[in-house]
Amino acid sequence: MSLFQPLTLAHGPTWKNRFMLAPLTNMQSHADGTLSDAEFNWLTLRAKGGFGLTMTCAAHVQAVGQGFPGQLGAFDDKHLPGLTRLASALRTNGSVSSLQIHHAGNRSPKELVGTPVCPSDDPKTGARGLTLPEVEAVRDAYIAAAVRAEKAGFDGVEIHGAHGYILAQFLSSEINHRTDQYGGSLENRARLILEIIDGIRAATKPGFQLGLRLSPERFGLKLAEIRDVAAEILRGQKIDFLDMSLWDFAKEPNEEEFKGRTLMSVFTELPRGQTRLGAAGKVMTGPQAQSVLDAGCDFVVIGRAAILRHDFVERVKADPAYASPATPVSIEHLTNEGLSPAFVQYMRQWPGFVEAEQPAA
Repeated sequence: MSLFQPLTLAHGPTWKNRFMLAPLTNMQSHADGTLSDAEFNWLTLRAKGGFGLTMTCAAHVQAVGQGFPGQLGAFDDKHLPGLTRLASALRTNGSVSSLQIHHAGNRSPKELVGTPVCPSDDPKTGARGLTLPEVEAVRDAYIAAAVRAEKAGFDGVEIHGAHGYILAQFLSSEINHRTDQYGGSLENRARLILEIIDGIRAATKPGFQLGLRLSPERFGLKLAEIRDVAAEILRGQKIDFLDMSLWDFAKEPNEEEFKGRTLMSVFTELPRGQTRLGAAGKVMTGPQAQSVLDAGCDFVVIGRAAILRHDFVERVKADPAYASPATPVSIEHLTNEGLSPAFVQYMRQWPGFVEAEQPAA
C-alpha cells in the first residue's frame, strides 16, 4: 500500500493520500476561543504542504473544558466566523478538513476555568465531580460542537478521547468512581463516548466524517480495556476512522502481559470493517511513515515532523527516503514554517526541540 494512494472512507470525502496532520496544541488563538490569523496561517500552510486530512488543534466544547491558553473554541456561535474561514481555506488548499472536539476535564487549569470538572471528585487536581445532568450536558456539548463544525463547512470532526482528557477520565477506573450508568463497569465508563458518537451521527448529514482519537497507555488507562473499547467501536461501524496516539509508533506496550510485540499491533489485529485505522508517534521520516502502513494501518498521523516542515508530505513524495531536520532547530526555522511566537514559546517545553536563546552580549 502506497502513502500516496487515495483513502476512501465510509462517509465523506476521499483523502488524496494517507497522511493526516496530528491535532497539535499550539496556543495561538484568541482568549475567547475565536480563531486568530496565527492559527489560520499555521493550519492552511499544512494543507498547502500536502496533507490528505488537516486536523485542527483540540477545540473545547464547553468554556469549563478549556485545556490551555490560546485554545480554539467550538462551544459558541461566536466561533463560527473563524471556523468557517478556516474550513473554506483548508478545502481551497486541497485538503479534507476535520475539527478536533475536546474537553480537558480535570486537566483544565484553574486560572482559566475556575474549578475544573471531572467524572468524580478528584482531590489531586481539585476538580469536582459532575452531576448526572452535567454529564449529559457534556455529551450534548460535543454533539453541538460537531453540528457547529458541519455548519462552518468542515468535512468532519474527531472526538478527542485520548491523553487523559475528560473522555479518557471517564474510561479510567482510577479516576472515574461514579456509581451511576457512567461509572463502574467498562461498559458504563465507555458509555459517554458511545453516546457522543451516536449523537453526532444522528445530528449531522450522512456525508459528515467522524473520527475518534484514543491513547492506550498512561493517565490511569489499561491497555486491555482500551483495546476492548476500540474493538466495540470498530464493531459498531459508526465512525470513519480511529486515530491511535501511541507516543512512539514502534514502541512495545508498557504492561508486562503485552510485551514482545508493538503497541500498534494490538489495534491493527482488530477487525475493523470499513473503519480506517491510523497511528501517531514520532514518525519523522518517509520510511517510518511507510512502515506504519506496512504494519497494518490505513493512514499515518504526523505531528512533530509537520511542525518542523509544513510540507513534510510533499518532501516525502519527492524523496521517499526523506528525513526531518535534526533537533534542536532555530527560532528562525520555526518562524519560517509558520509558527507564531506563542507557538515557538510552547515548543520550548519540548526538551531539545528549540535551540536555546543566546544571552545578549
